[in-house]
Amino acid sequence: MEKKKYSSYAEIDRDLEILKLEKDINYQKLVLSFQRTKESITPQNIVNGFVSSYTDYFKNSYPQILQSILPFVINWFTNKKRGR
Repeated sequence: MEKKKYSSYAEIDRDLEILKLEKDINYQKLVLSFQRTKESITPQNIVNGFVSSYTDYFKNSYPQILQSILPFVINWFTNKKRGR
């Protein structure tokens, strides 16, 4: 990284002001991120995330579950019809 050469104090002050503003912006982003994280960690959101992950799992594995249970249900139903 090259060192910047300044020709006046005004240029130095301008760059320092830019750096200060960038620092303030980054600080506010950090504060906002912390607030959003704090708001997202509520019991309701934790439970909703837990339930939705299991809902997605069962929704995606529904055909596999159905294929494994269906033969037992058909067998039970046919045995019931025959009187066994």
